[in-house]
Amino acid sequence: MTLLNKDMTLCISLSARPSNNGTRFHNHLYEALGLNWIYKAFAPTNLAQAIAGVRGLGIRGCAISMPYKEDVIALVDRMDPSATAIDSVNTIVNDAGVLTAYNTDYSAIAQLITRNELDPAASVLLRGSGGMAKATAAAFRDAGFTDVTIVARNESNGRALADLYDFAWAAEVGDATADILVNVTPIGMAGGAEEHTLAFSEAAIGAASVVFDVVALPAETPLIIAGRAAGKTLITGAEVATLQALEQFVLYTGIRPSVEQVQAAEEFMRTGTA
Repeated sequence: MTLLNKDMTLCISLSARPSNNGTRFHNHLYEALGLNWIYKAFAPTNLAQAIAGVRGLGIRGCAISMPYKEDVIALVDRMDPSATAIDSVNTIVNDAGVLTAYNTDYSAIAQLITRNELDPAASVLLRGSGGMAKATAAAFRDAGFTDVTIVARNESNGRALADLYDFAWAAEVGDATADILVNVTPIGMAGGAEEHTLAFSEAAIGAASVVFDVVALPAETPLIIAGRAAGKTLITGAEVATLQALEQFVLYTGIRPSVEQVQAAEEFMRTGTA
């Protein structure tokens, strides 16, 4: 492990409920590649002040998690097309005080749709309407999916997201079923009020063929556990976390690790995600 020193390059993450995912993934790669860098997770008490700190302290990179992916837009200098297209940010790169926002969530979701050979003709229930939901909805739309229902209690946000991609909207899941269930809400997230709650009913899980939960903490969410018990194809938040973090790493360092290095970092990340 590289000893702390004054010349280290710092990258951070900002989240309401930080996990060890990014910390372990990035720091493992820094060490493997011999980089004098360090990564630290924070739960900001004031987002504007935190971003000012990124700029003022010369912090190289900043990952943005729920619920800050939209609020941070007003605090950066430039928006990369990856973030502009969906009005959502999950990555900030600091170049000499100029903050550029990106979104690597979209590419992660798109890769997982392709990797799992999800059928564009399948029906989808997508629960959520925040920044991550925007990235997920865009990825499904661009993969050719049309039978998608956005499930969101916030009617304004839910309808806006559904209308953007010509999808349907519903306030609650109710008795609805679909071939693919996607949770893009904090339901099931460790430390939250609904950490033990299923994002979809057991009946909906039973009727589905694919269960997809973007929540990465814990690695085994209630939805993933239920989906596995029902014998469904699973796509986990840990997979999303790995793919989006890899692209963040490349944006921060300019280095793309080997497949073997990424696999080792992913395994290290999964051993300590509490």
